[in-house]
Amino acid sequence: MISAAISLSVLAACLGVLLGVAARVFHVQTDDRAAEILAMMPGSQCGQCGYPGCAGAAAALAAGEAPASICPAGGQALAEALAAKLGLLLVAGSVRNPVPVVAGVREDICIGCTKCFRVCPTDAVVGAVKQLHGVMPDACTGCGKCEENCPTGAIVLAPLPATPSSWVWPKPTWA
Repeated sequence: MISAAISLSVLAACLGVLLGVAARVFHVQTDDRAAEILAMMPGSQCGQCGYPGCAGAAAALAAGEAPASICPAGGQALAEALAAKLGLLLVAGSVRNPVPVVAGVREDICIGCTKCFRVCPTDAVVGAVKQLHGVMPDACTGCGKCEENCPTGAIVLAPLPATPSSWVWPKPTWA
């Protein structure tokens, strides 16, 4: 019994040392700015920017390959914060504050092809082959990928309806 415990302890110590050496040898340098930019992003992973999530967009921003207005979900406020952080010039009018939208299925023309189901990054589209599809509004980010891939035009993006918890009194305009 004692020999088994000793041999396992020696094996664990050797493997621990091996893992420590491997961690130092194969260490990958990361850009600290990318991590800071990622912390500023909304984290919705919607893909509206053309990158596979917020981490890809943050890496592109840190490398200088993308403009500060890359994130449609973040809107004007995020674009201004990114431009200030990275020292970039933000072109006036390059960012629009989109109205939050959610996808919906027109039941009369949906053929159940599952093309929308396959491209949804958040799995908000539900359905089966040759069956009517539906969209879970709480999971939909409004990225529009399903709308682009629908061959019949059955997927439409519509503004989120105002509810008592989301409605905001508009600012008065002074004449």
